[in-house]
Amino acid sequence: MEIERKFLIKELPENLSSYKCLVIEQAYLCTEPVVRIRRQDEDYYLTYKGGGLMAREEYNLPLNKKAYEHLLTKADGNIISKKRYLIPISNPVFRNDYAVPKKNVDLKVELDIFEPPFAPLVLAEVEFPDEEMALAFIPPAWLCKDVTDDPEYHNSNMSRKVFKL
Repeated sequence: MEIERKFLIKELPENLSSYKCLVIEQAYLCTEPVVRIRRQDEDYYLTYKGGGLMAREEYNLPLNKKAYEHLLTKADGNIISKKRYLIPISNPVFRNDYAVPKKNVDLKVELDIFEPPFAPLVLAEVEFPDEEMALAFIPPAWLCKDVTDDPEYHNSNMSRKVFKL
């Protein structure tokens, strides 16, 4: 199960280059249901995602480079390229009525900086262990509008976007 919230950002964090960065390329073989292939640095995956916006089933299967390149030729729409920075959230903040788990929760922002044709889009995603925590989470100040429920910001829908020349 994948449980995540998506946000637009106010500004890029300072010292962005100090965080781990992944180079990602992904394409979609199908968008209903979502079947995606992804190259993440030198790792390759085939992913199935169920329906839903904040919470949905997700299954990842490993691929090799040859299989990824073969499937890439069969993908529909735009290939999405982005850099993903992994930014830990120190002392996450939650609503007052939420009982924070006794065990330490390690949350991180996955900050995606998109390449053309989607540049200058920057999206931040935060994954959670359960829906209750996701709903109680108060984002850090550098995150702004919550776009979790806006299908426009889901990569599978972005892959189908038509750009005018």
